[in-house]
Amino acid sequence: MARRIPYVAGLDLGDSKTCVVVCRPGEKGKLELAGLGVAESRGWRKGAINDFDSAVLAIKKSVEIAEDAAGFSVDTAYAGIGGLDLQGVNSTGAIALGPRGRQVVPQDIRKVFEAAQAIQMPPERRLIHAERQEYLLDSQNGIRNPAGMVGTRLDVSVHLVTASTLAHDNLVTAVNRAGIAVKDTVLEPLADAEACLTTDERELGVALLDIGRGSSELVIYHEGSLRHTSSIPVGGEYFTNDVAVGLRTPVPEAERLKLAWNDGEAAEPGNGLEVQGVGGRPPRVVDGAMLKEILEPRAVELMELTAAELARSHFDRQLRAGMVLVGGGAKLSGLVPVAERTLEMPVRIGRPSGIEGGDESLSDPAFATGVGLVICGYRRHLLEDSADEGWTVRLKKIFGSGNGE
Repeated sequence: MARRIPYVAGLDLGDSKTCVVVCRPGEKGKLELAGLGVAESRGWRKGAINDFDSAVLAIKKSVEIAEDAAGFSVDTAYAGIGGLDLQGVNSTGAIALGPRGRQVVPQDIRKVFEAAQAIQMPPERRLIHAERQEYLLDSQNGIRNPAGMVGTRLDVSVHLVTASTLAHDNLVTAVNRAGIAVKDTVLEPLADAEACLTTDERELGVALLDIGRGSSELVIYHEGSLRHTSSIPVGGEYFTNDVAVGLRTPVPEAERLKLAWNDGEAAEPGNGLEVQGVGGRPPRVVDGAMLKEILEPRAVELMELTAAELARSHFDRQLRAGMVLVGGGAKLSGLVPVAERTLEMPVRIGRPSGIEGGDESLSDPAFATGVGLVICGYRRHLLEDSADEGWTVRLKKIFGSGNGE
């Protein structure tokens, strides 16, 4: 009998905002929004804590807002983890099935998956995610579910993602200090993928770029599986700082002007933009073309760094579904044409889905991680239930979801 849970909460700890998404499991397994809490982030820099007390206060504030909206207390959550220290690597594992061969049973799949994760890691690194790619049974490759097949040796290839042990533990400690127990940590771009990518895109080959404030995280899917994970040291604040310096205006004003790039007419020659001065100086009017001249080179830089990372992954020519942009930085609509020109592939903005009952604001790409965390958390709850029922049931759910957790 499946355990009924009252809610699932996802906690997105970003450099610019701290966001809590709380959902109730509804009929037929659908998730319904119960509460949403957003607070300005304090104490975070490039996905890591740099002011512990400020980070705890931001978490508390966002949770209180979500609780008020939901009408009940929230004491557990799935927390997202990202940042520049993420490292992805592909690994393999193998087990012998006997010289005469026999049928593969669920216990064999569990053992070979565990063998692929048994890699040596320094104490400062922690494994936070492992996802199967494919199985090899003797000479037959490309197998997604080997249960019931006959062979003498079973191999599996997996993608492993590690993070800084210190950064991970500080994140969990801060959330716990805010009164929330962390049920598990989830890689943020994988949460994004759950909320924004289609099954067809994962099969054809797709890259997802989560553009945060201080950095951007990249993941690549091909033939339904995760193939590559990396971080890029450029995020939305670099665009804002360039505008602040180039137009000699305060950072909050630069943030407002940055979004004017979304208005194609505002950034065209001859259109005047009013810019607030620094230090009490009076506002002035600048040509809208200056905004484009400042922002477009930074956008090209970000996409050139992304192109280099795609080439390093060796999947750059296999992304037939192109690229999906998520995160707060993805709302700069001027990025899409720059990305398509630079990467020479189709690019779209990823808008999260999978939760019912929310208004249009929940489809904002800035909420992709929060929505995806709830989806990941609910899926893990279902897998835990099926584990109690037995490994055969659990494997059916794993292979049905395309996830090898």
